[in-house]
Amino acid sequence: MSAIIKFQDVEKYYGDFHALHDINLKINAGETVVLIGPSGSGKSTLLRTINGLEDIQKGKLVVDGMDISSKDTNVNKLRTDVGMVFQHFNLYNNKTILENIMLAPQIVLKRPKDKNREIADELLAKVDLSNQGGKYPAQLSGGQKQRIAIARSLAMDPRVLLFDEPTSALDPEMVGSVLNVMRDIAMNSDMTTLVVTHEMDFAKAVADRVIFMADGKILEDSSTDEFFKRPKTERARQFLSQVEHH
Repeated sequence: MSAIIKFQDVEKYYGDFHALHDINLKINAGETVVLIGPSGSGKSTLLRTINGLEDIQKGKLVVDGMDISSKDTNVNKLRTDVGMVFQHFNLYNNKTILENIMLAPQIVLKRPKDKNREIADELLAKVDLSNQGGKYPAQLSGGQKQRIAIARSLAMDPRVLLFDEPTSALDPEMVGSVLNVMRDIAMNSDMTTLVVTHEMDFAKAVADRVIFMADGKILEDSSTDEFFKRPKTERARQFLSQVEHH
């Protein structure tokens, strides 16, 4: 398998705070990898280095053949290949749902209007919001907005899709619909997906691998089955006993 993402001895600091310690990690094309761990463990920071939202101070990070640690890397090209879905949907409130989905492909990919519209309609159906294209974000629930944010990322046809705690800002009853869409993407596409989440059932259902982080370090990197049945570190066992009994 070829690694589409490769961290080599990566270090990240915020001032004196050591956010990522000696990260060595390979993600293969087409894999679904879930990052879990306590709050503040560096999961989101690690994710945000992959599309250049956070710089690294040391080491090497190669994503889809592009060396992120190099000053010459075209960050816009990188972000065309690497989509990201955030906690807060970042939709344009003054544009309709369809316009939100069609905007980036029109500007960045120069996708012809008819084709762009066709793809946007297909994606609305995929996230189960076919009849919502003419509405504005303010008219939708949080769960619907998050599904639109996912559709908008998919519209760019990325090779890698990053999810940064996509359900953590949602009301509990909205979470299921978003996870269903994510599950569908993970199971039925050849995209590489990395998900930071606290949803353990989701991780068990879709992840090929689980990366467990604490204090800015990767403590475990195992198959999903192995991690949930036989965590290797005391820290992971503690974490699982807390999250699985809530």
